[in-house]
Amino acid sequence: GRRGHVVVNPLTDFPESRFRVGELVYTKVGTDIIKRRITEVRFQRGRPVIGFDDIHSITDAEELRDCELRIPESALRPLPAGTYYSHDLVGCEVVTRAGTSVGVVSEIEGPTALQRLIVVKKEKICDVPLVDAVCVSIDVRARRICIDPPVGLLDLNDR
Repeated sequence: GRRGHVVVNPLTDFPESRFRVGELVYTKVGTDIIKRRITEVRFQRGRPVIGFDDIHSITDAEELRDCELRIPESALRPLPAGTYYSHDLVGCEVVTRAGTSVGVVSEIEGPTALQRLIVVKKEKICDVPLVDAVCVSIDVRARRICIDPPVGLLDLNDR
């Protein structure tokens, strides 16, 4: 907006509690990480519109287009059982119930209700739905996700 407010596409399930006036966040633009304080928050069509202490114009706000907002891990709130932060799943080994290695999670894609694990093994990439029926156990400490994929899923999703 004219006053430099930016619309955020949040990855959090808790945008109302994550974005609060006075909170510090870090913006990552390219390789630059800059600490900023939130000065204003309102919601428009379910998305946060945020003002920052050092962004005062459309020109300033344009610099933040497509940037990432981050918070320190120490500021993360505990999650309910059975839910995970995406960054905790990246790097986990994915195996079938039979113990066959499927690969390693390289990223999480999709909106919360439709998230998929992007699993890479050598040149093979496959999508694994992040749902209880497929991901039967997730052990973040052991960095291991056990899946029970429907027949053909791993071949079907091979990219």
